[in-house]
Amino acid sequence: MKGIVLAGGSGTRLMPLTDAFSKQLLPIYDKPMIFYPLSILMLAGIKEVLIITTKDDQDLFKKLLGNGENYGIQISYKVQNSPNGIADAFIIGQDFIGESSVTLILGDNIFFSHDFSSIIKDASSQSKGAHVFLTNVSNPEDFGVAEVDKDGKVLSIEEKPEKPKSNLAVTGLYIYDNDVVDIAKALTPSSRGELEITDVNLSYLRQGNLNATTLGRGFTWLDTGTHESLISAGEFVKTIEERQGLKIGCLEEIALNKKWIEADTFKSCIAKYQNSPYGAYLQNLLKKQ
Repeated sequence: MKGIVLAGGSGTRLMPLTDAFSKQLLPIYDKPMIFYPLSILMLAGIKEVLIITTKDDQDLFKKLLGNGENYGIQISYKVQNSPNGIADAFIIGQDFIGESSVTLILGDNIFFSHDFSSIIKDASSQSKGAHVFLTNVSNPEDFGVAEVDKDGKVLSIEEKPEKPKSNLAVTGLYIYDNDVVDIAKALTPSSRGELEITDVNLSYLRQGNLNATTLGRGFTWLDTGTHESLISAGEFVKTIEERQGLKIGCLEEIALNKKWIEADTFKSCIAKYQNSPYGAYLQNLLKKQ
């Protein structure tokens, strides 16, 4: 299994914040936004990651994350020259994907649950088809919406419907087998000129190969595409971290716990952040080892 973080787009809803640099580099409390989706891939055990950015922003991502060695993973980069839709990620990343299955996560999505890594691992264990993650929302008309039967089987998916058939939004995390590359290549752009991820999912649905997990109570999904949601996400992370004394989306901590990095590498990360509370948190983790 390989992973892709889609961190392109122009972030127009967040302007003027995004006039100078990528939305996915904006802060969510004490970390850049990109840390959170990347941490989800790492928690799922994925060590080969492609980050898709705009041309103007790619050097900033490389400066922040490098090649991933500080986190015990391999990070490579590709450019999305124009906002051609989420499904364009599979065409851009086809050489990276190779013969592998792939997990795609949107760079502005934040997930939080104490057992989310096991949920992803269970979903990715299937050898064929696609898997999406659903959650209840109060405004389903703003999202891709899935209709499921009493057994949780997906009956339909619609993109931002005027009359939603359910309150189950399709979150920005998707797992696909290797067929997704050919499916994406065969898509016709939508009326807004994009290759829609909903059309990819509909293709799997027609084949009878679309599976879904509905994320219930105790699970949090945040889409940080507006000024209000950006602030809400930061406040959420701040509350959890201050209450528990544990960080969300701490890449170095995940790498250390998984034994993907040695103590010397971890110490170099501490030195990098030594004058910040983030560095102090890493220092305390090392003392507990």
